[in-house]
Amino acid sequence: MTPAQQVPAVDDPACSVRAPPKVSPSGEARTRWVVGLTAVMMFAELIAGTITHSLALTADGWHMATHVGALGLSALAYWYARTRAGETRFAFGTGKVYALAGFTSSTLLVIVSFEMVSSGIARLITPEVVDFADALPVAIIGLVVNVVSAWLLDGAHSHGHDHGAPDHAGHDHSKHDHSKHDHSHDHAGHDHDHGEHKQEQAEALRRAVHEKGHDNNLRAAYLHVVADALTSLLAIVALLAGRFYSLVWLDAVVAIVAALVILKWAWGLISDCARQLIDLGPSTALRDRVQAALEQVGETKVVDLHLWHVGPTQLVCVASVSTSGPQTLGDYKRAVVSVVPVDHLTIEIARPGAAA
Repeated sequence: MTPAQQVPAVDDPACSVRAPPKVSPSGEARTRWVVGLTAVMMFAELIAGTITHSLALTADGWHMATHVGALGLSALAYWYARTRAGETRFAFGTGKVYALAGFTSSTLLVIVSFEMVSSGIARLITPEVVDFADALPVAIIGLVVNVVSAWLLDGAHSHGHDHGAPDHAGHDHSKHDHSKHDHSHDHAGHDHDHGEHKQEQAEALRRAVHEKGHDNNLRAAYLHVVADALTSLLAIVALLAGRFYSLVWLDAVVAIVAALVILKWAWGLISDCARQLIDLGPSTALRDRVQAALEQVGETKVVDLHLWHVGPTQLVCVASVSTSGPQTLGDYKRAVVSVVPVDHLTIEIARPGAAA
């Protein structure tokens, strides 16, 4: 949100976390294209392997099947999150479906990586004859398919990265009247008189939040095709070395190296997805900035503060503040959105000196 934008009116029924998660509009469509392309390649390899009795073709076909399953899971997550976004049984929308799909998909990659390492070590201990003539064309075709798939998914990822400020500030809850807690929800426009330096700081923080809130579902799909492309590329190098220089052992070594690289990528994605699934805050620094902004409003003390991601770039903030001054909810809302874009904002104001 830019300083010129207004806080939503109190009668605005929209809650942005109940809207479809903010992801690349083309992400779902491109993922479906990649699923179809990979599935065609899988069936072609399995059929060709059966006809030619080529174990290389058959093995790579089943390897592609694991990617079809993982990519299909990504496509299913897009559909599910989009079609269920408005259901009230999801407390904060369906944004975490993407993290769950990404976590599952990257876990499958970890399993595949361990299997590749195991197979590579076994091949080094007990060398087997490699049919370079049959395996090389398969690796080349697989590389082409995965490069095209990676290009499709990378395009969706790039189009989804709008580092501009979100077009909303958050959603208010209904008014409450308690003895010592003022829950009334006051709204006011943003003060247009922000300094240039403050604006730059706010934009930098918004970009940081966006970077921490990637579409992990799309990242998982992209990681699958890039991992397969890396495997195919290194396999081509190993197969050429084996065919022309008789370096048969290089095939197993390359498989192990590729598996370790894929394992590192997958583990990073698992970590990012897990952070979102267990409601780990985006950063301590960002939380401290929100607290500092709130405590700069009059004589205010932050009693409780929660800030976490509920989807790609979607943030929820819940705070409880104590003040004896005349500050309103609108004052605190403006303080929060000046440092971080939130999709759902709840602020409780406790007034210790208020009469029962």
